[in-house]
Amino acid sequence: MREQFERLSPKNDLAKAIHYMLTRWPSFTRFLDDGRICLSNNSAERALRCVAVGRRNWTFAGSDAGARVPRPSYSLIETCKLNDVDPHTWLVDVLARLPDHPAHRIGDLMPWAWKARPDATAKATAAVAAY
Repeated sequence: MREQFERLSPKNDLAKAIHYMLTRWPSFTRFLDDGRICLSNNSAERALRCVAVGRRNWTFAGSDAGARVPRPSYSLIETCKLNDVDPHTWLVDVLARLPDHPAHRIGDLMPWAWKARPDATAKATAAVAAY
């Protein structure tokens, strides 16, 4: 790449791309040192797809503040997915528990610590049917 870079005009688009890569070489090769790092960012893009799809709907949010409201929801839903928790079942269960749950134990309801009550799936299914 360095040889090719030397042959090209600095204004050439390919030269700019090679220069960009060479100046960030440790970042580009990081996946070789750590097998947990994916070569592409496809999984991150898939996780954010719902945000991009929802963007069209946000034009009708009424205000900037109204458009910011869904951000925590997206974060919690993606956290559920990362922890192998069904977001809908989690949300139905947590919203039902929240009024009586002690504030100092709110961490128990986070997706990574949450344990579904036996009837949580049935309640979630009933909630979908009622909707």
